[in-house]
Amino acid sequence: MLEITPSATDIVTTLQSAMTTATDPTAKMKLQVRVTRIAIEATGIRSFEVRALDGVALPAFTAGGHIEVHLASGLIRSYSLCSDPGERDRYVFAVLREDTGRGGSMALHDTVQEGDVLTISAPRNHFPLAGREARFHLLLAGGIGVTPMIAMISELERRGAPWRLHYCTRNLERTAFRDVLAPHIASGKVVLHHDNGDPAQSIDVKALLSSFEIGTHLYYCGPPGFMTACAAGLEPWPPHAVHREFFSGAGIQTDTSNDTPFEIKLRSTGQVLTVPADKSIVTVLGENGCNVETDCKEGYCGTCITRYRAGTPEHRDTVLSEKERKTYVMVCCARAKGLLELDL
Repeated sequence: MLEITPSATDIVTTLQSAMTTATDPTAKMKLQVRVTRIAIEATGIRSFEVRALDGVALPAFTAGGHIEVHLASGLIRSYSLCSDPGERDRYVFAVLREDTGRGGSMALHDTVQEGDVLTISAPRNHFPLAGREARFHLLLAGGIGVTPMIAMISELERRGAPWRLHYCTRNLERTAFRDVLAPHIASGKVVLHHDNGDPAQSIDVKALLSSFEIGTHLYYCGPPGFMTACAAGLEPWPPHAVHREFFSGAGIQTDTSNDTPFEIKLRSTGQVLTVPADKSIVTVLGENGCNVETDCKEGYCGTCITRYRAGTPEHRDTVLSEKERKTYVMVCCARAKGLLELDL
């Protein structure tokens, strides 16, 4: 799940999904699930199918949703669900092995086996499909960024909604879910683009996005370079029609060298706390007995969304829209100018 600029998804839908943690009792639920199948989807990519230990239905999710996987090492990593949202008996997520990553993908690839039990969160969604107002859905995926698109396709097909996916990878061997996408490739709904490692051969995203038709909604997900290329072509597109999700906080381009201390105020008690330059709001809250749940700690999972009542926050997340930022803040990564009063 999931870095640069705030998500520009439909304001109402995004706000509802962003507030899941605060309003849905299942949002903080931890589930024990068994790994029932591991499959090689492409070079370096494995999918993991998990089911409830007791065989009961898993919590419902919507296309674009993700779960957090809690690993034995203490790592918590977010992964988009790629199974059909209509299926309640299983979740499927896919993982690209990154040897230079932070360890989560290697742990899943190297240590998790079929039959193992994992702890996961209930699904959350900060990358939802638009509703009936969308006449056409344009999906752009780079590499493993196709994962949430697979679930979206299942939902769009069920709706009978028109869509097209442009899927960009290095080569066919690195193209995941080829079997699932095969009928859609044949029908022209999915267009594959292979650059063979040469950016000059990649899709001309700017040309693809050069015009906007009323009723079209755009969704894109992929590695940082792909996301930057997509963002560069958005000038013709109104913010409400653009939806995006980054892999992780790696894409948040924030210089922390000039961070300075600031103060936060807890509305419930009036207590004022100082947040040093080298600590986050959520860390200071925890040190003072006010524990706010957070998973990614980098501003992309949405777990720590918190309402603020006064002050000027400096947002560093990739979840909140501009409208939402007038009311909410991600306390794992945000800072502030002056005093920030939190609704805690």
